[in-house]
Amino acid sequence: MTTTGEGPRVLLGVGGGIAAYKVCELLRRLTESGHRVRVIPTRDALRFVGEPTWAALSGEPVTTEVWSDVAQVPHVRLGQGADLVFVAPATADLLAKAAHGIADDLLTNTLLTARCPVVFAPAMHTEMWEHPATQANVATLRSRGSVVIEPAVGRLTGSDSGKGRLPDPDALFEAARRVLTRGGRHDERDLTGRHVVVSAGGTREPLDPVRFIGNRSSGLQGYALARTALARGAQVTLVAANVALPDPAGADVVPTGSAREMRDAVLKAAADADAVVMAAAVADFRPADYEDVKIKKTAGVEPAPIRLVENPDILAEVVQESRMPGARRQVVVGFAAETHDVLEHGRQKLARKGCDLLVVNEVGERLTFGAPDNAAVILSADGAAVEVPRGTKEALADVVWDLVATRLP
Repeated sequence: MTTTGEGPRVLLGVGGGIAAYKVCELLRRLTESGHRVRVIPTRDALRFVGEPTWAALSGEPVTTEVWSDVAQVPHVRLGQGADLVFVAPATADLLAKAAHGIADDLLTNTLLTARCPVVFAPAMHTEMWEHPATQANVATLRSRGSVVIEPAVGRLTGSDSGKGRLPDPDALFEAARRVLTRGGRHDERDLTGRHVVVSAGGTREPLDPVRFIGNRSSGLQGYALARTALARGAQVTLVAANVALPDPAGADVVPTGSAREMRDAVLKAAADADAVVMAAAVADFRPADYEDVKIKKTAGVEPAPIRLVENPDILAEVVQESRMPGARRQVVVGFAAETHDVLEHGRQKLARKGCDLLVVNEVGERLTFGAPDNAAVILSADGAAVEVPRGTKEALADVVWDLVATRLP
């Protein structure tokens, strides 16, 4: 790779799929943010986007062959000098070659020599993604420490729709950025092979077809937890309630609305999970009665009181399920959003719920909810407390996963 510039060195492998056009935007995002990017397409990738485009956008030479510039031994040197290899779209063919060590062009040779984090962003038709051979290859790559992003659900080529769509470039850029952020850490992929469930957002409890009881949660912390887990190699199921955020690339996102809907989704996803992190703000109560039509205001008539009933306690149920005889032992993390006496209420909640860790933070109208930063104290069942100073929500998320990783069997 070129020696000019100070940014992280990224090798961008491009497979032969129609989604290659999206990777042009990913390349632009990477170069404009200071990364030094060398594009290595496959021969078939050049059928979709030509060599001049990749060269112009990257400012680097582009070749598919190991026989170009042989004196520099590119099939070895490129992988040795990279900080990240990011393959998008990763076709079924590319995944198979990578899993079985086949090296028949510059990209597949580079994958064998790379000692940096490797990320695959698959894109293919649903039937190809779900085929046992592809799933076995994905499992093999993940077991070796590679990050294989789950494809998105949506429109594919032709009239087909389903799982197999390449995530949008912004989501791919965030995935690359998060992996690079952890690139120097010894535990950069310590969640490889683990399935984690994260809840995010705030539930809404309907009163009538128009109104609901809800809260101010934006989902930012839960989404930060999902992104950081993905960067550390985990398979992530994100149960999201009323969140207006782009899906993290690679997460299996399950949209929900009410507390009861979230309960069903979380318990289903948690059945085979290694860790469950309940970052969502779940409404404690819901209206006892739901009106099928909009409640109308009548002049001079005081509205009827709204009677509330308790919602299910999702965190307590997850803990109870994970502690049943013969059940899969999970690390369960709760969140406590408090407005006063934060630590006192947090310790009481930790004892009451029985979870392994409880993230306690102070909230308010302009504090935490919707803000890009957060501060917290993470309490553990053994009595320890870890104070996390105010910083990005991703920084807090990494501390949570650090503590989870040490408790995984």
